[in-house]
Amino acid sequence: MSAFYIILTASLFAISCGLLGSFLILRKMAMVGDAISHAVLPGIVIAFLLTGTRDSFEMILGAALLGIFSTFLIEYFHNKARLQTDAAIGVTFTWLFALGVILISVFAGQVDLDQECVLYGEIAYVPIDLWITDSGAIMGPRALYIAALTLVVNVLFLRIGFKQLYLTTFDPSFAATVGISVSLWNYLLMGAVSMTTVSAFDSVGAILVVALLVAPPATAYLLTEKFSHMLIITCIIAVVISIAGYFLAVWLDGSIAGAIVTVAGILFAITYLFAPNTGLITKRLVSA
Repeated sequence: MSAFYIILTASLFAISCGLLGSFLILRKMAMVGDAISHAVLPGIVIAFLLTGTRDSFEMILGAALLGIFSTFLIEYFHNKARLQTDAAIGVTFTWLFALGVILISVFAGQVDLDQECVLYGEIAYVPIDLWITDSGAIMGPRALYIAALTLVVNVLFLRIGFKQLYLTTFDPSFAATVGISVSLWNYLLMGAVSMTTVSAFDSVGAILVVALLVAPPATAYLLTEKFSHMLIITCIIAVVISIAGYFLAVWLDGSIAGAIVTVAGILFAITYLFAPNTGLITKRLVSA
């Protein structure tokens, strides 16, 4: 049963990250998830200092607020300071992460935290981190409920705003001419990415979250030229790498998160070489 919980949690988070990552890939903002996962550190520390507890809700709330704040900073530096997106991301996450490290070092005697433990969760602990009600009933892994809720919220968000997100991604100039606020929908997308990143990294780890935002949609991008198909393929890849990664980790007796990312990387490499239309080796065979 532990294996099922781990695979299901990884799959749900992978689908959530992959769906949003598809838009990030096409907007050339793939590394914004990495920025958010580091930028939320001061929010976690401040939440602990204010509440005096390490309960997940307070931690996630503090991290989410900083994550959303970081997306606003990225957009501000990009639009107002005219920095390129990658430069805006780099400036934002480095100084916010540094601020979090300083807060931890200054309040080291009061804060039972370190920058590694708050950033790098461990998916192997999912089956033992249980949701227990006040009456003592065990409802199952807490991370599984968070993953399911995150996926539902993201699916509803994409379902309601698909047209606006689609237009602002592929043709922002046209979207602006028909009255769609490009900035608003960019903020909403970044807010969804922030919420997903923060809710996931506590359970599965920041490194895995960043990989899930990028690898499945990047692989799907090489396999199709139709966006709707890209989203479907991304979801399939998300489930495949979660299952294969878990069993690879069991076989190697190693890190589950590391194995999932490894499988995702191998799958991307295979696709890059052998994709039907864009594969490097495939194109050479056809031309020969």
